Amino acid sequence: MKRSRINEVIKDMEALIKEHGFEIPPFAKWSAKDWENVGHEYDEIRDNCLGWDITDYGLGDFDKVGFSLLTIRNGNRNQPEKYPKTYAEKLLMLYAGQTAPMHFHWYKMEDIINRGGNDIYITVFNGAKDGSMLDTDVTVYSDGREEVVPAGTKVLLKPGQSITIMPYMYHDFIVPETGGAVLLGEVSMCNDDENDNRFYEPIGRFPEIEEDEAPYRLLCNEYPAAE
Repeated sequence: MKRSRINEVIKDMEALIKEHGFEIPPFAKWSAKDWENVGHEYDEIRDNCLGWDITDYGLGDFDKVGFSLLTIRNGNRNQPEKYPKTYAEKLLMLYAGQTAPMHFHWYKMEDIINRGGNDIYITVFNGAKDGSMLDTDVTVYSDGREEVVPAGTKVLLKPGQSITIMPYMYHDFIVPETGGAVLLGEVSMCNDDENDNRFYEPIGRFPEIEEDEAPYRLLCNEYPAAE
């Protein structure tokens, strides 16, 4: 992805967040220059990948397959003594017509909440411990309701609605072609993208960036080390 496109996406997400009345933490507003003076007192941000995350999954077609995320808080299963939080919180944005790939989490349970804007569809399948996808009915928990649906059902979330994603539950994200972007919330157990994501088809994670302009915000994998 071009850095100019990443900058544009972050600005769009900031505007969407503001439109829906959500305030973000101070570190989410830091510039690359601000990060030059950030010491070890903010290692939680570095170690737990808090902040901005814009990805095209290495496919080079962000407008069709991509995700924009802001991780607000997160624990760390690999360093529980230092970071004892057992939970995480994110905001996510997808544009109209954009999708995110089919995947499950080995460990993490999460609620995906439509915080406003467009509708979103989440396709659900049960997964097996070997990573295969099962053709079995899926139990869906949504805003206090339990429902059993056929494999491959696209669960519709309108603004205010949510779904609980259980471990081994394959899911994707699909936004209608019209209606603008959608702002999602995620409330979950600790997030660990390096070890806890199982994509149904092999896929990348962070984009290769073409530096055509200076970064507006640093991404969560770009922070300079503290002196």
